[in-house]
Amino acid sequence: MPQQVYHSPVYHSQSIQAWEQRWFARQNSSYGLMQQVAWTLHLQIRKIFAKQPSTIQKIAVCCGQGNNAGDGYLTAKYLKQAGFQVDIYAATRGSSADLHQAFLEAQTEQVNIIQGFAFQQSYDCYIDALFGIGLDRPLNDEWQSLIHAMNQQAGLKIAVDIPSGLNANTGQPLPCAIKADYTFTALGLKAGLFTGQAQEYTGLVDVLDLIPADAELKALAQLTPHLIQLPARQAFGHKGSYGHVLIVGGHAQMGGAVMMAAEAASSAGAGKVTVVCHAKHHVAILSRAPNLMLRDIDALTGAEIQHLISQVDAVSLGMGLGRDAWAEQHYADWFAALNQSEVEVVYDADALWFLAKQAHSSHHPAQLKPNSYATPHSGEAATLLNTTVAAIEADRIAAIQQLQQRYAGDWVLKGSGSLTLQAASTEPQASSLWICTAGNPGMGTGGMGDVLAGMIASLKAQFHHKIQLHEIVMLHALAGDVLAQQGMRGLQAQHMSQAIYQVVNR
Repeated sequence: MPQQVYHSPVYHSQSIQAWEQRWFARQNSSYGLMQQVAWTLHLQIRKIFAKQPSTIQKIAVCCGQGNNAGDGYLTAKYLKQAGFQVDIYAATRGSSADLHQAFLEAQTEQVNIIQGFAFQQSYDCYIDALFGIGLDRPLNDEWQSLIHAMNQQAGLKIAVDIPSGLNANTGQPLPCAIKADYTFTALGLKAGLFTGQAQEYTGLVDVLDLIPADAELKALAQLTPHLIQLPARQAFGHKGSYGHVLIVGGHAQMGGAVMMAAEAASSAGAGKVTVVCHAKHHVAILSRAPNLMLRDIDALTGAEIQHLISQVDAVSLGMGLGRDAWAEQHYADWFAALNQSEVEVVYDADALWFLAKQAHSSHHPAQLKPNSYATPHSGEAATLLNTTVAAIEADRIAAIQQLQQRYAGDWVLKGSGSLTLQAASTEPQASSLWICTAGNPGMGTGGMGDVLAGMIASLKAQFHHKIQLHEIVMLHALAGDVLAQQGMRGLQAQHMSQAIYQVVNR
């Protein structure tokens, strides 16, 4: 999607619908708004057509039964007036007066209206006006067959408001959805356009911004801007000026995770990075990155752990720690010390597994202190909430809210459209829930989470409250996009360091 350089609010579908009703209650015409949507949409569509490498002339507009179909009928009318060959494929219409009027206007313009969805020819463009944002139930077999048939067509596909079949709030298909090249959503952005499986269906997203927001309209989330500007370094700075990071983990059988986290922390600008892990990995770590410092995790007493924590600015715990008795004892020692400290702490990977185990065994989850950042993927989130991955993915926003309610702290729910939920925003008017719109499928590979954990610790060590968690998530995603410029397949987390170096220096 286009780069977001400002805070873009994202709404729940019910908030959008209530906003519409308040607009109509002020004597504004509902049919007039339908006309505005269609007129603005047809202008945007014509701009898209003008940029296509081949001429687009034949258009199929697929209209369902509700007011979303009314947008389709009027869009078809305006495109016919502009000289395009337009056919409407229509379901049995609902009883809305606005929908009936839109149908009559398309009919008066002599747009060819065909009952049913058996395409009579191939088209250059298919416009999806089947379902709007109110759809929240699984589609029946007939609608699923239609959506599959539309997806198999070769022409350009444009969705009105939301790709039909996609849940507007969760980004989950019900169980299938139109795979659009462009989505033009009315009035405001909806959360389901950006998280869950949304990126598979939405294409490029733009909003038809037609009426002024009122005081009662509240955003559910914000899109994190793509432009993240870090403070410039002072001319007299030195390694002690830019934070000391501890990376703690590295079971005897798992040394790679702490290596990648530590290298990411260095590449993101930390002045000093110390890796605390099993001693068998020390030689390998120094051969890869001689700038890193090392401590043997088995040689530290409780007092030495406390002293070490007091000397650093941020700690990342859990990468490659393991889940055996050895790992559990080290987790317990470090968690007890970290959760009583003032230091910035990132909990990732196996630290989250032990956090969940602790919660399930005691029935009283540990409450994370302020300046704690937990970074689960959906599998880890399912363990933390004692549920299934399917339940997490069914409503990722609800899941991250439950995680914070249960454990406190700040949270990242990783995945496509990663979510960040911050306990308190430095901007009182801003939502504490943020959605990342960068990143790519190539980042679905082992070690990417370790890299993120290292970046969070590094940038928090350097800037503390001057950088927000959601901004670090965006920088990580942008680094992944830098790597993916040469291709997504085979992208490896160990190659992220150079890309991180680029994005933190933009």
